[in-house]
Amino acid sequence: MTDRIIEIADVPARLRVDLGRLAIEVKDREPVFIPLQEIAAIVVSNQAVSLSQSVLSGLAEAGGVFVAMSENFLPIAMLLPLDVHSTQSARMTKQLEATEPTKERALQSIVRAQVRAQWLLLDEVVLTKGGLDDLLSRVHSGDPENIEAQAAARYWKALFSDQFRRDRDAFDQNRFLNYGYAVLRAATARAICGAGLHPSLGVQHHNQYNAFCLADDLMEPYRPIVDRAVLRIVDRDGPQAELTRELRGEIIGALLGRHRVRGTDRTLFDALSRSASSLARVLTGEDRDIELWVP
Repeated sequence: MTDRIIEIADVPARLRVDLGRLAIEVKDREPVFIPLQEIAAIVVSNQAVSLSQSVLSGLAEAGGVFVAMSENFLPIAMLLPLDVHSTQSARMTKQLEATEPTKERALQSIVRAQVRAQWLLLDEVVLTKGGLDDLLSRVHSGDPENIEAQAAARYWKALFSDQFRRDRDAFDQNRFLNYGYAVLRAATARAICGAGLHPSLGVQHHNQYNAFCLADDLMEPYRPIVDRAVLRIVDRDGPQAELTRELRGEIIGALLGRHRVRGTDRTLFDALSRSASSLARVLTGEDRDIELWVP
């Protein structure tokens, strides 16, 4: 799989399947054909896009994800493949039966990786660790001190400004973060399903109205990939810039890039797949710690 992300936002289009390929038809343009096996996600925000049921079923069979966005680029729906792992039923049963100590150790691994990724980004782009390196050693099983929240408070101030607040509805760089995180979340949920786990059964996030709690957990250490791209946009164009096609492409491009992970260049999709498979082994009792493929 090539792991392409297809975004359809600026023009009305018709989507259909033609001989195992996604056909994208736009008025007065030649159709574009992309093999379904190459697509990791289709992200649609244009309200005038129409598609056949064969697009959704064909994409799911190929292991891809469909994400529906609102006109202001907030995610409102996601379609995930349901049957992509040979021992899915057994793994989901083990996932349901995972003990609290197992989930707390998994959370510890995730929070440590998240805080480390944040301070490495701060060290790279603003030449300060923001005190996050001191917090890292205080992350214990279950994160009883809520180091994740303490680190986040320091991180956002150091990355943007003392006045910045992570607010989903704010008309500033939060819009760029929302968009990038929505695509990252879809990619993470896809990796989780590919590992035979259910994305709604989280180790930290617990919300009866959230069908993707586990995706929200596992994506945490990878958020700085989006943050780096957003910081670059804010420095160049300002926090009130329009979320144009070019800026959206820049954010997606960051997610599609290759990342140096423990001395090896890997795609984000490869890293997420490895982390999801490792998490599955932890929840089923095969391993003790999650391999989180972050620096």
